[in-house]
Amino acid sequence: MKKFIIIIFFFISNCGYQPIYVNQNSSNLIFNKVELIGDKEINRRIVSFISIKEDRSEEKLDDLLLKSEKSVIETSKDSKGRVTTLKTIVKIKLTILNENKIIKERMFSEGFSYNNKNNKFDLAKYQDEVKNNLVDKIIEQIDIYLSLK
Repeated sequence: MKKFIIIIFFFISNCGYQPIYVNQNSSNLIFNKVELIGDKEINRRIVSFISIKEDRSEEKLDDLLLKSEKSVIETSKDSKGRVTTLKTIVKIKLTILNENKIIKERMFSEGFSYNNKNNKFDLAKYQDEVKNNLVDKIIEQIDIYLSLK
């Protein structure tokens, strides 16, 4: 029985599994210039979570352009014309430039549909929560995309 457990442990520990976030090379996340356009709160959240740094002293580094936008769309109404469902969409366009030439460009987008609430304060809190969750999903995608750079 002990030999069987040791053999299973040996095979499991040597299968090559490695978590995504363990060996992140932070030197890839240093850019010559970081330009943020659009929703300031979303941009600040992305830059702080991914820890993107700006180093203007080294000219050979690439530039990063982040363009973000959030929109809330009315998706359906009832017979009286009141909005019953809404959809929040967060879009981030990430562009990596070198000497004003586009090296990489990618659009990240996430959306979520939900029912309207009668209490507008609760609706505003819920919309902020939805926006934060969508931004978190996009942050994970951007982090993986930049680590594969």
